Amino acid sequence: MNTFFKSLFLRPRLFIVWGALIAFFVSAYLFLVLIPLAKIATMVLVAFCFLDAALLYLGKGKVVSERITPERFSNGDINLVNLKLKNEYNFPVQLEVIDEAPDQFQLRKLKFFSNLKSGGEDQLEYELRPVERGEYHFGGLHVFVSSPLGLLKRRFTFGQNQMVPTYPSYIQMRRFQFLAISQRLNDVGVKQIRRLGNSTEFEKIKEYVRGDDYRTINWKATARSGKLMVNQYIDERAQYVYCLIDKSRGMKMPFEGMSLLDYAINACLVLSNIALYRQDRSGLITFAEKIDACLPATNKMTQMNRIQEVLYNQKTQFLEADYERLYTFVKHKISQRSLLILFTNFETLTAVRRQLPYLQKIARNHLLVVVFFENTELSGLLTSNPKNTEEIYIKSIGENFAFEKQQIVRELERNGIISILSPPQSLTVNTINKYLEIKSRAMI
Repeated sequence: MNTFFKSLFLRPRLFIVWGALIAFFVSAYLFLVLIPLAKIATMVLVAFCFLDAALLYLGKGKVVSERITPERFSNGDINLVNLKLKNEYNFPVQLEVIDEAPDQFQLRKLKFFSNLKSGGEDQLEYELRPVERGEYHFGGLHVFVSSPLGLLKRRFTFGQNQMVPTYPSYIQMRRFQFLAISQRLNDVGVKQIRRLGNSTEFEKIKEYVRGDDYRTINWKATARSGKLMVNQYIDERAQYVYCLIDKSRGMKMPFEGMSLLDYAINACLVLSNIALYRQDRSGLITFAEKIDACLPATNKMTQMNRIQEVLYNQKTQFLEADYERLYTFVKHKISQRSLLILFTNFETLTAVRRQLPYLQKIARNHLLVVVFFENTELSGLLTSNPKNTEEIYIKSIGENFAFEKQQIVRELERNGIISILSPPQSLTVNTINKYLEIKSRAMI
């Protein structure tokens, strides 16, 4: 009985009818002849309420619903959630569906409506865009069912306490992988970069066929075999590529709901996948005031799963990054010359100069690329027309910040360190472009 009352609700139509009956009773006191009619109408309404409850609760009739989500959400991307509904009553029903989305989305009015005939099915769909990694817990999927009488409604609840983890953007990773396989990376802004010169990695000697570069003719092999033979080269493989991700307080800064750390993690995931696709060895180091995680570079098939699991648990710290410790760690743990892509966020020239000695030491043994973020919030400020002294002062400060970012780029390049200054939304494309450029120039 307690369950019955917890799942039974009154519809607005019932309150309207009761209001009309009250008005009828008031009128009946003025015209006494109407009192019997008012009593009869009340009894009819009560009878219809019992009939409506019987339709909803008696028998085996019910509504079945299921919430279908991805196995895991992709951070920063649109993820689809499907709600399947089926009417197992022997009469048509009206449905009001309320889904309790995870608290992180702050969706208070996620409500849908549907009409199903007996045995009918329906599928509803809505979108969620998470902006931080972690566990997302759904509440109940509540389905309120009304019979054709429409006076009462019965609540069914499904999918309580369903948890979906949110991982770094694997949707973006798969999209770039598909475009790389289909040779369409230029569709998303990745440049086609012509390889300069030949690779130094020799594969085999083969017989000349039309179209081969005559500069690769092997005259000794030709003389021995009596046929024109050429050397065949392949692109250099199995080079070491490490993503170094700074997790200090500077990476906590938000942009369009996501932190800079999450943009760096998404870019790292895509870049690592592209590197593995090109048969390079991909590795990962995360750090702040201490070294947090380290995955040695490898080109095994399981490496991407390991990278995703490590990146899933990364959180920003609230201390400054220790670059001296990073240099010491890299020196002892990475013995081969590698491409190191450092994702960080330098805001002032002073901050760069403080860490520059350690960056220079890292760059002596490895090819270091420093990736940091452009403050896109200043764009509107820099193009505005100030109208008073205060606005002029604010614009001057913004111009100073923008100019200092360019000074950081020049300071790094002056010390032989490659840099990328990128808006957060273009970070992935700009990083891939730089990686392909470095590969084409055989700089590693």
